[in-house]
Amino acid sequence: MALAILLGLGVWQLERKGEKEALIARIVSRSQAEPVPPPADWNPARDEFEHVRVGGRFLNDRETLVHGLAAGETPGRALQGYYVITPFRRDDGSMVLVNRGFVPTELKNQADRRDGLVEGDTTIVGLMRGSEPRTMFVPAPDPVRNEWFNRDVPGIAAARGFPEAAPYLIEADAAPGSRTWPRGGQLRVDLPNNHLQYAFTWFGIAACLLGVFSVFAWKRLNEPDAPSGA
Repeated sequence: MALAILLGLGVWQLERKGEKEALIARIVSRSQAEPVPPPADWNPARDEFEHVRVGGRFLNDRETLVHGLAAGETPGRALQGYYVITPFRRDDGSMVLVNRGFVPTELKNQADRRDGLVEGDTTIVGLMRGSEPRTMFVPAPDPVRNEWFNRDVPGIAAARGFPEAAPYLIEADAAPGSRTWPRGGQLRVDLPNNHLQYAFTWFGIAACLLGVFSVFAWKRLNEPDAPSGA
């Protein structure tokens, strides 16, 4: 029974490895595709990571900051700060949230990064993303204090007065050559894929278990019969 469970876990990790590789390939392919208008109906299974283009205007006075980390300029070091989620009124009047990118903690106040604000009509290019689920280790949001710890699309939209906003957000692409904040293009496709290592671990434990049982069985089969009593 234990051997079957270990082998099953190993096979499951190989399946997860294939799924993760397919996801990475999907993100890379879609992020490099020519941007298209967002679909009229959001289907996460079909539209997640779709590269889209929308025209409209940012409502900068309604932005929301979400606690987060981003890769620093020094390899292996992360920056602590916020993701700037800003409502975007599209040309057709509909609303969508846009993750404009990351700002470090010292630039939390919008007044300290006025050069990064986009005023007037503009066009946004980025990837469609679903709402980020809150895990048990992530603090609950406090909409009253505007404290958010995950990119909760419906929660943020409702708190900012746009409950009718699209059920997804757009992760803005990086602006080539831009040195202002926030900085888009924070989605990384180097997702961890350790499932092959995990599979080898489970198969290795199964092999050890099989070896121990084989030695035990061999000894039992080859040990001399105990002498019978008088």
